[in-house]
Amino acid sequence: MEHGTNWTPVTATDDLLAMVRFDDRGLVPAIAQDVDSGEVLMLAWMNAESLSMTLSEGRMVYWSRSRSELWRKGDTSGDHQEVRWARYDCDGDTLLFGVVQHGRGACHTGERTCFFRPLAP
Repeated sequence: MEHGTNWTPVTATDDLLAMVRFDDRGLVPAIAQDVDSGEVLMLAWMNAESLSMTLSEGRMVYWSRSRSELWRKGDTSGDHQEVRWARYDCDGDTLLFGVVQHGRGACHTGERTCFFRPLAP
């Protein structure tokens, strides 16, 4: 799908959305995982608005803590993420999205995943 294409919304009930626990800044971590390989692509942050937009648009929308603004993944790079499913963890304080990664990759460095640097062998 290219930018401007119709995306498929992801449906969540109000009761399920109420289970999401945002921190004192109104944010929750959001992990993007490749639906086919299971590879973790990136971790970013969402507020209630970006979560709502992600679900209604069917593409990942995040909150930039450094710029204090919403950002749709891929608007500038073209490397967007199409949402296939959404989950939250047992405490409701972390979100996990199954995505189809389009373009070169998820990382702003051009790598497929943001987790390309080993901490230990």
